[in-house]
Amino acid sequence: MRAAVLHEIGQDKLEVLDDVEAAGFGPGKARIRVRATGLCHSDLSAMAGVLPQPGPFVPGHEGAGEILDVGEGVTNVKPGDRVVLCWLPACGTCPACKRGQTELCLAGFLNAGTPNFKRPAGDIFGFAGTGTFAEEVVVDAGCAVPIPDDVPYDVAALIGCGVTTGLGAALNTADLEAGSSVAVIGCGGVGISAIQGARLKGAAEIVAVDPVVSRREAALKFGATKAVSPDELADAKRQVTAGEGFDYVFEVVGRSATARTAYENTRRGGTLVVVGAGAMDDFLQLSMFELFFDEKRILPSLYGGGDVLRSYERAITLWRAGRIDLEGLITHRVPLADINEALDQMRTGTSLRTCIEI
Repeated sequence: MRAAVLHEIGQDKLEVLDDVEAAGFGPGKARIRVRATGLCHSDLSAMAGVLPQPGPFVPGHEGAGEILDVGEGVTNVKPGDRVVLCWLPACGTCPACKRGQTELCLAGFLNAGTPNFKRPAGDIFGFAGTGTFAEEVVVDAGCAVPIPDDVPYDVAALIGCGVTTGLGAALNTADLEAGSSVAVIGCGGVGISAIQGARLKGAAEIVAVDPVVSRREAALKFGATKAVSPDELADAKRQVTAGEGFDYVFEVVGRSATARTAYENTRRGGTLVVVGAGAMDDFLQLSMFELFFDEKRILPSLYGGGDVLRSYERAITLWRAGRIDLEGLITHRVPLADINEALDQMRTGTSLRTCIEI
């Protein structure tokens, strides 16, 4: 089968090979024919070594497809089911799951250390235990979440990561109050989803911050009341909040510099929500005095900060009701053979989400 492979961490191009085989099928596993997958910035971060991931590996973790076969003991899905891939499944038995914080379950991370592809040259890992830039993938059955027949594969793929992450940051982690002032720094697919979540919660002012003009224009269509470049954020803060700072600021870039900017633009007593996935050696510096004196809440948000299965269902319900726009997030479509074109679109900021059709 075909799959896009990164041979060494640090390379910026993928090679589409046709001699890759999905490996590891057996009890408790599901084999999935991938139909659509989105390109998330986390894929680029893993390729660059910002996020830890053994190589060589097949990127992609935001996918949807059809169940081809299931192993012994699998009861949640059956051949023919349409599914979205969940890269962070809950085991249901660990302390985090028992507390109801299923997004903190570590079981899914352990999958990333086991190769789930192979070719004559050797084993290949799948990013985040999945690897959706491939025609087929074998995963733990818990990673395969059934979806209704009326949800297109491309829309379902987005729900698998970016939409759930951005919406959840606003609805679960921040649980922001109606009438609030909001700034969202970083307006790709996840940031736009956070903007839609803020709109759903009744935010009065939503300022989108991004250096790319097309993304700022898109943010206005998805619910932002104002869109500015990073250099214009200080003026927006004065205009919208009289200089006090925003009630909520979402950092959706994953860098300490933008997190520091987000902190400085959060009002005293306000809330900074950290959504972006950054590097382990990139440290955010805050003084003990400002932490104490400003009483700003800093809330990290992993995968939307809530139960993933409930978040998937909520996103589908909101999409069906026309309360959120998911099709509009897909600005580009490319076949798997042109995967490097999708990477360029993400790097230059010309896309919100590129759908790779497999």
